[in-house]
Formats: sequence, structure tokens, C-alpha cells
Amino acid sequence: MKESIPLFKVYMNPTAKEEVGKVLDSGYIGQGPKVEEFESQLKSYLGHDKLATVNAGTSALHLALHLLKKPEIYTHVYHGVAAIENKWPGLREGDEVLATALTCTASNWPILANGLNIKWVDVNPKTLNMDLDDLERKLSPKTKVILAVHWGGYPCDLDRLRQIQNKCRALYGFEPAIIEDGAHSFGSKYGGKHIGNHGNITIYSLQAIKHLTAGDGGILMLPHEKLYNRAKLLRWFGIDRDSNRKDFRCEADIEEWGFKFHMNDINAVIGIENLKQVDTLIDTHKSNGKFYDEQLSNVDGVTLLERSKNSESAYWIYSMLVEDRDGFYAWMKECGIIASQVHERNDKHTCVKDYISPLPTLDKVVGKLVNIPVGWWVTGDQREYIVECIKKGW
Repeated sequence: MKESIPLFKVYMNPTAKEEVGKVLDSGYIGQGPKVEEFESQLKSYLGHDKLATVNAGTSALHLALHLLKKPEIYTHVYHGVAAIENKWPGLREGDEVLATALTCTASNWPILANGLNIKWVDVNPKTLNMDLDDLERKLSPKTKVILAVHWGGYPCDLDRLRQIQNKCRALYGFEPAIIEDGAHSFGSKYGGKHIGNHGNITIYSLQAIKHLTAGDGGILMLPHEKLYNRAKLLRWFGIDRDSNRKDFRCEADIEEWGFKFHMNDINAVIGIENLKQVDTLIDTHKSNGKFYDEQLSNVDGVTLLERSKNSESAYWIYSMLVEDRDGFYAWMKECGIIASQVHERNDKHTCVKDYISPLPTLDKVVGKLVNIPVGWWVTGDQREYIVECIKKGW
């Protein structure tokens, strides 16, 4: 094939250019009516009304952790069960976040930015998500947050995570907060519901190459009203944009300082236009991913990941484990197919050297991890060609 099949590609609805032009001509390009419109559409699409947009998925994670610093008593609903009262102790210096090292650094650096400690959890070789047995073993009185990444769009076992929360409560008197990193997962579902509807704090990324892009941006979904209201305030310096002040430029009293994490109308209108096509894009990702699941299931040298009926992946990337990865890369390049590990393990970096711990399963799988093109741009002929090349061997 003459042109390489890319691993990633930016989708942009042709209508976005004209709509962005209208925003530029309006003279109002900050957080305004288009942000409100986009949020309203996202709330409807995702089925969750406590949702706030921000300028990046990383900002959403940073803000989520910051919100948790304050002690609270609140109630929330889990899987439709009656409201449960939870006394949250807040975050203090020395508290730990249990996290996976197999992810983008954007997942874990907000932990450091909030002055918290990382405790690495090994990976499940069948899913590349967190190993929940290892997670349970590593609970301690300092465990305040579990940061669960849905690798490639494949949801973690959220029911088991809830059981682990309950165990921590029985042992130490509080439930660690769960933050779901759904950066790969727009369109993924667990138990038939979109990620973000299972009683946890959840973030999505709207960065350039995600299923839904706003150019850049993020979504923060909160499990109860108190966190939601604070998130809306703290994404914009702690100023209440909804109040009826006589002079908007002169803020009322700021009770709690915040950040400049808000979305703007330029990004919002790009998101609005791309949201019109997102189901088609996601359906193509899923169709391609399921095609690979069927066609590559018995190929020598290839180990596919586990699929569960309760977890519906959006297949942002298609990950598998291969023997002789260098040989695989060379063969894919010769075939004109871009393949990559995509994310390096985070625990190798100097800035987290104080948190090094044994991760034997990650050690075994990371050198075999590859991702092949699965996105909306991959045609039927191209996916058949990709499978054909892999089946020929390398």
C-alpha cells in the first residue's frame, strides 16, 4: 500500500470552520453561551447532569484532586441504590493515591501537582487496567484516592472497585475516593451506562486525537451536588459566574480561591459540531476493534486482551501483546502500517524515583505491548489488509 495507515488522526466536522468563524466575529470568545450549550448537550448525551467542562483533561484531574482536599459530609447514589452518607476526611500531606504506571503522564502528574504521594499498582495482563488484587493488597490508612484508568477505552471492573472501597471503610473508617480516568473512553459503557454514571468522579479528555475533540478540553463529572457546585466555581478563580451582580467585572467575595481551568467558546463550538458525528466515529472504532478480536484470536505470537459482556470498550486504541516486538514494528513499517506502544510506563521517570516499587506483571508485558490502527479512518479494506499482514508473520 502506498500511503501508511496512521495510528491516530484528528476528526473535524467540516461545519466547525464556519461556526468557529461566527464565534470569532461575535467578540465573545471566552466562557460564554457556547460553553453552556456544549455542556447541556454533553449532559444529555452522557446522561449525567453534574458535569462541568474545563480546558484540558489534565485540568479536570488536577481540579478533581484539589476538590477532595476539603473534608465533606455528602450523599450519593451508586447503581441506583438509595443515597449513602459518606464522611470524607479530606486530603492531607502524605496521603497516597493508588495509581497505574501504564498510562499517559497526564494521568499521574496532577497527583504530584497536588502534593500527594503515588503508590504504584501493577497491571492486569488480560486487560492492561489496574490489577485489582494488587490494589486491594496495597490499601493502607494513607490510601485516600484510587485513580483508575480505563486503558484503551476498556472499563475497569467498577463493581469490584466498589467492594474494595467498602473493605477500606471497614478497615480504616473511610472510603477512598475513586477517580475514573476516561481519557480513552468517550463512548465506553459499563453495565450498559456511559462511564461517569457509577457514583465516582470521572474525567474525559477532548484533546485533538480523542473520539470527541474540541481542539482541546476536558470534562469533569461529579457524583454529588456539593462537588459539582465547587467545581463550577473553582474552574474560574472561585468566582460565581451565575450570580446576578450589577457589575460583572467586580467579583463578589471569593470564599475559596480557584484556577483558570474553564473552557472557552471557541473550543466549545468545535465540540458542539463534532458531537454531531461522534456516534458514527465511535461505532467505526468499535466495529474495527471487534473485527480484530475475531480475526486475530488465533494468530501465533499474538495475545489479545480480555473482553467482558459487562464492559463495552470504545476502542480508542487497539492493544495486544506480541512476541518479538522489534520484528513486529519492522514488519508493520514495511507494510505501511503505523504501530506503537503509545504510552511509556510512568514509573521510569526521574521525577517519581521516590515512588519506585516492584511491578512484576508490568515488567513482563510492557515490552510486548503494541497498538495498531483501529479508528474511524480505517476502512474495511484497510483493516483486512492489517489482519492479512499480521497473519503472514514477522
